[in-house]
Amino acid sequence: MTVSQDRLTAWIILLLGAAALAVAYGSQYGLGMAPCDLCYWERWPYRAAILIGLLALILPRPVRRFLLWLGVLPFLANIGIAGLHVGVERGFWPSPLPECSAANIFKGSLSTLMSGLPATPAKPCDAPNFLIPGLPISFTTMDLIYAAICSAIVVFCLTRRRA
Repeated sequence: MTVSQDRLTAWIILLLGAAALAVAYGSQYGLGMAPCDLCYWERWPYRAAILIGLLALILPRPVRRFLLWLGVLPFLANIGIAGLHVGVERGFWPSPLPECSAANIFKGSLSTLMSGLPATPAKPCDAPNFLIPGLPISFTTMDLIYAAICSAIVVFCLTRRRA
């Protein structure tokens, strides 16, 4: 049994999205790396890629081809989000998310302040995580590179000629 090129491309989109989320959740829960709010934003395009891949597997051919071309967009969107995050990590610009910076306002007693804190501490967006010790490439930079490679793979799959 052979798999059509369109179905293979749908599987590739789905698996590329799933692999990225597996690494993100594995590093968060398995390695104890705390993600910031921009890190959470970077996960949404991969979820969209998984959904597009699933839909492309079950819908008829004319719709499938359109969906496969849409399958490039989540990876391109993630390039933008990861690029923004890399700029925040390197201090090129401040984070657009208010959750990424600590507020300096202290009103009331210490117990009031402590009761308002979240159950888990928030990680600032300008504090990079490094997956490989000694390698000066942050997790976010690796995600940017991964999203660019994924975009290229999907475009290659969609544009190569059928044998």
